[in-house]
Amino acid sequence: MSTDRQQRSFLDPALLARLGALPLLSRKPMLGSVSGRHSSPHRGASVEFAEYRKYVPGDDLRRLDWRAYGRTDRFYIKEFEADTNLRMVLVVDTSGSMNFGSVGATKLEYARRIAGALSYLAIQQGDAVGLACVAQGIAQNIPARRSPAHLSQIFDTLEAAQPQGETGLVAVLHELAETVRQRALIVVLSDFFVEPEELRECFEHLRFRKHDVSAFQLLDPEELAFDFQRPTRFIDMEGGTAIFADPVEIADRYHRALAEYLESLRKVMLETAVDYRRVSIDTECETELKNFLVERAMRRRGS
Repeated sequence: MSTDRQQRSFLDPALLARLGALPLLSRKPMLGSVSGRHSSPHRGASVEFAEYRKYVPGDDLRRLDWRAYGRTDRFYIKEFEADTNLRMVLVVDTSGSMNFGSVGATKLEYARRIAGALSYLAIQQGDAVGLACVAQGIAQNIPARRSPAHLSQIFDTLEAAQPQGETGLVAVLHELAETVRQRALIVVLSDFFVEPEELRECFEHLRFRKHDVSAFQLLDPEELAFDFQRPTRFIDMEGGTAIFADPVEIADRYHRALAEYLESLRKVMLETAVDYRRVSIDTECETELKNFLVERAMRRRGS
């Protein structure tokens, strides 16, 4: 593992060490195969109290609450939450538009850093990790497993991923909703250059299958600011027609269309209960990851 951390360009061992104290938690109960750090819909033996229920013959007498018996003269059993492990599936958009970057790194390279760090943290706490690289379809699909050796395969695939072609994200998310068999944490890393209403159907499908969905929308600062000063040839990186335009003439229309799109997307994410994060790729990756982990831990504590 230490060898991987030294050799992978998208992994920073010091960053992983700093994040190591933060748990990666699900917002929803999970159905894992072994004991872990995440709540389960089943009752178990964790330290977190769930509820009382009436005693029935055959119950373990060690779980009787004698204080409740003293107050009510009735037998009650104390039930506790079960803790289980997590299945996380990382969905990395490798379509052509992810190859854009004006700040020394592309959107795909930023996605690699987040995916690599989350994979490492999940495996370290005993969770299972899978990966789907998505362009027009699923270019690479690695089922979720929890062994440390599996992490090398995840890193190899992330490193080899090349941005190309149009995005087939909508169809792939529907496919994953059906093929990821049990409840999972689905983390999507993409620029989401897709009609928001098409994404709504995907996220509702994933929610129907009881997955916990997170979405990192990765955008370049130039895509947000659009502060070009000279006539420029704009190239569609997913194969569409190039456009030569004077930015001064189209800037107002661009900003208006971008604002409408981002607001529509934000509304879709909110209404489908997606943990949505809009990220400008000139921000520190560590900041985004810390916010992601801390907010999830605080939600768990407050639930």
